[in-house]
Amino acid sequence: MGHMLRGPVLEGASVRLEPLEVRHAADLAAAAEENRDTYGFTWVPRADEVGAYIDAQLARAATGRLAPYAQVSRASGRAVGATAYWEPRCWHSDDRLDAVEVGFTWLARSMQGTGVNAEAKLLLFGHAFEVWGVSRVDLKTDARNARSRAAIESVGARFEGVLRNWSRSWAPGEEDRLRDSAIFSVTAEEWPQCRERLRERVAGFLTRA
Repeated sequence: MGHMLRGPVLEGASVRLEPLEVRHAADLAAAAEENRDTYGFTWVPRADEVGAYIDAQLARAATGRLAPYAQVSRASGRAVGATAYWEPRCWHSDDRLDAVEVGFTWLARSMQGTGVNAEAKLLLFGHAFEVWGVSRVDLKTDARNARSRAAIESVGARFEGVLRNWSRSWAPGEEDRLRDSAIFSVTAEEWPQCRERLRERVAGFLTRA
């Protein structure tokens, strides 16, 4: 049997990652409609699609291959986006988790550039490396999504290459097309340096708050 992902609550200074539930629907609907200009290549539901979006994520969670989260602002107590652990991989007979992806990430426009993303990655990476003991964490995005690629690089992940025709496109009008995916990673050996970089970034945002 494969590893069953189960993500606990992860608490930071500005963001709390809570396992996604139906109770987050109203907040996520409002967050998703603030301003959608940055969502061109990302799966972000419209307000009236949030219920189906949560159902789909919870169905994936039931398979053990996804641990979805709501990103909750500590200041407001409201869900302001989503993220997830995804695609657990185990290479040993004892079912130990060896690698995992962080994905399905989006934030309300007002939360972008505030340090929430950096702290969420600090929490997610930290749990994966320090509690689960993974060898690597993956991150992927549409190869055309320069904004997302820059955000991934800003949290210390290393670009590894582009996987052609890797997954379905989320770009408007491309529902039946495949996208090229840019893949990034952080390895266990890189994590201590990445952790310090993230801590410094988060501290800088908190100082300016």
